Amino acid sequence: MRIYSLVLVPFLSLATASLSGQRQGVTINDRTPEGRLLQQVSEEPDDAKKVALMEQFLAQYPEHEGAAWVYSQMVTSCAKLGQFDAALGAAEKALAQDPANLETAFAAVKAAEAKKDPDAVRKWAVRSSDLARKVAQAPKSAEEDDNAYKLRVDSAKHLDTYTEYALLNSAQQAPQAAKKVELLKTLEERAPESIYLSQGYGLYFLALVQSGDTPAAVAVAEKLIAKGQANEEMLATTGDFYLRQNREAQKVLDYSSKLLELVNTKAKPDAVSDADWQKWKNHLLGWGQWMTGVEYCAQSRFDEANKVLRAALPLLEGNDEYKAGALFNLGIANSHLKNLADAAKFFEQCVAIKSPYQPPCADNLKGIRATHRVVK
Repeated sequence: MRIYSLVLVPFLSLATASLSGQRQGVTINDRTPEGRLLQQVSEEPDDAKKVALMEQFLAQYPEHEGAAWVYSQMVTSCAKLGQFDAALGAAEKALAQDPANLETAFAAVKAAEAKKDPDAVRKWAVRSSDLARKVAQAPKSAEEDDNAYKLRVDSAKHLDTYTEYALLNSAQQAPQAAKKVELLKTLEERAPESIYLSQGYGLYFLALVQSGDTPAAVAVAEKLIAKGQANEEMLATTGDFYLRQNREAQKVLDYSSKLLELVNTKAKPDAVSDADWQKWKNHLLGWGQWMTGVEYCAQSRFDEANKVLRAALPLLEGNDEYKAGALFNLGIANSHLKNLADAAKFFEQCVAIKSPYQPPCADNLKGIRATHRVVK
């Protein structure tokens, strides 16, 4: 009689083997039918044939002590065959019998990635990370020497870090903004200092904007603004948000100033044409000056508002919403500065643009013409 002791074959590397080495083996008695079948499974190099043998074993001996090991083997073999749903199903059954099986949970992460299933990646990344942290935090056992203990801890931390990468990578590939947000929010909650989160903040911000959650996008942007790492869109969106909320006036001016400085000092990438670069600059410079001018007007700094908004006006062509807002505020500023002819001109131009500013501009224009001698 031959006795075999099998443990889960590591999925990734020799580093993972240190984790496998802590697990209890499965004893095979080749004098029993189930033992001979397990031996065949362990020795079969062809994954398709191996899966068939494993399915046969599980159908005949579902309660056998080796069932958890067989399910673990199925995760890897099914994934290699492109049978990702079967691989993830096998992982569920393996973990149900052996909840501490980090290697199988990690193999499920890889299967979910190969399937390009963001929900499955998120689920298994969290599950694997939880297990990896338990392994890494477990005290040194009597059976471990210093090298084995260090290798076990380092390997678990390595796998935990990989789950962070998996969340970011899946977010980059996900077509829907909502899925990107779910994945990156999970990464942020679980590993706020992760290098992969720092790489994904731009994507996170954009996905939040696209999904309509501007307050959350602003919260992300302000973390990067505080570190001096925000891009132009983050500064513009955040300043615009506070301006529309009628609060944090100083932030509006600070962020618009940072935006204008960043745009004016940024070098044109070689791959971008001069025309496209100028269009991009005009858009952001106009946006930044618009925010500054509107905030000045709200603070009754009418002379400053008049100067800034006049400079912004030609840059806002094609953006009716901001152009109308600039014209409205120019009309207000010039009314207070007693430049009534200019005020009437700006209100009249604003009335010609379909926007929420049309009614107040029409009323203001009518009032100026009724009380002052202003030529139409």
